[in-house]
Amino acid sequence: MRLIRAIIGVAAAFATSASAQTPLTTELVANGLSNPLFVTHANGDDSRIFIVEQRSGSTGRIRVFDLNTNTLLTTPFLSISPVSTGSEQGLLGLALHPDYMTNGFFWVYYTNSVGTTVIARYQVSGSPATSNVANAGSAQTVLTIAQPFSNHNGGWMGFGPDGYLYVATGDGGSGGDPGNRAQTITGQLLGKMLRLDVDGLDNVPGNADDDGFPADATRLYTIPPSNPFVGVTGDDEIWAFGLRNHWRNSFDRLTGDLWIADVGQNNWEEINFQPASVTTARNYGWRCWEGNNSFNTTGCAAPSTMTFPIRVYSHSTDGFSCSVTGGYVYRGPICDLRGTYFYADYCSNRIKSFRYSGSVTDFTDRTAELDPPGVLAIGSITSFGEDNRGNLYIVDQGGEVFRVVPVGGLPGDYNGDGEVNVLDFLDFFDDFGTCENQPSPCGSAGDPDINGDTVTDVLDFLDFFDAFGQGYCP
Repeated sequence: MRLIRAIIGVAAAFATSASAQTPLTTELVANGLSNPLFVTHANGDDSRIFIVEQRSGSTGRIRVFDLNTNTLLTTPFLSISPVSTGSEQGLLGLALHPDYMTNGFFWVYYTNSVGTTVIARYQVSGSPATSNVANAGSAQTVLTIAQPFSNHNGGWMGFGPDGYLYVATGDGGSGGDPGNRAQTITGQLLGKMLRLDVDGLDNVPGNADDDGFPADATRLYTIPPSNPFVGVTGDDEIWAFGLRNHWRNSFDRLTGDLWIADVGQNNWEEINFQPASVTTARNYGWRCWEGNNSFNTTGCAAPSTMTFPIRVYSHSTDGFSCSVTGGYVYRGPICDLRGTYFYADYCSNRIKSFRYSGSVTDFTDRTAELDPPGVLAIGSITSFGEDNRGNLYIVDQGGEVFRVVPVGGLPGDYNGDGEVNVLDFLDFFDDFGTCENQPSPCGSAGDPDINGDTVTDVLDFLDFFDAFGQGYCP
């Protein structure tokens, strides 16, 4: 085993010093969906992704895609009806508990038939590891928020590395935040990032200590004691404020940093960054500022009290741009792509990326590179998503989900499981020993005739060694 590890280390070191950036493309994963706008997964589950359909008629749905069989399951995981049918309404968010594979709990964010935001908790029917149908009767209301207008409903939810549920609420709509909701921190949960403890003190969902407000049937959570407004002026649920309609946020699964993409009003789209180390309340500036430009500063606090974006782009100079769609920091199996943040614009269909370590570097327009082969096209990008292995997905409103993949496949993925690791090395050596000097095809995990010359020999060994070194992430 020590020898194998040493060989793996040599191969990886050689590839790291010799390889160029991996060329990328996209492949179609699922189509025929109804207004899809989110993809997520259960921790520890390599076999499925969950796709949110904003609505089909007045019904919002969650669908399951089986990654093992490449099949979109016909029966919805969950249907919610009626939901409101405005262009920014419907079923908007989904968050599976970090221990979903054990407890089967998940949370949804939707606007009901009168436009009120509802966050509700559900549980799967049967074993979380195998069941693809939720228990519709398990719904419990976690929080409701009245909406003064039909737009700017936010809708993203996600569990942070601290185990708390983060909830993105829009500013309530219309234009210019006429009620100054995003800057109001008392009696106003709109225009915020909320942070809720949905597990209670025992860190187990589904029992009495989840409910910190037993007299209020519309609040099923407790307040994390480290929330910034606990014990001072401001609503205890608030984690951050000054947000307009932050659309598709994410946590970096490696560092725990929070990325917030906030849709602009007339001129500027912005991407905000909150390091995992920051636990004080941040004011991201809206309605006082749009991006780095003043918008309506009447009655506003000093700019020095606000946190400004790390990246902005203009409607007037960026070509048909209108609405940022936030993405993820890539942490998947393509080694040289790790640490790259992806995002898109809904109107221009452009996909871009950069790295951030105190400043933006490696800014790249990925639109042409990620254009799918053939007659397929990615348009009206509503979301990105990740699976358990960290593969990146792109969701378009036309009903399609695409996956970002390396051109020609992942080098060194001998057993075809989507990762390059010691199992590929062991499987290849096992098959090589069985198939050496034998005609191909041969092998139980793959075909060790790597170079395709119909016989397995030392040349295949060298070619696999090279491919493994390119694909293995040390």
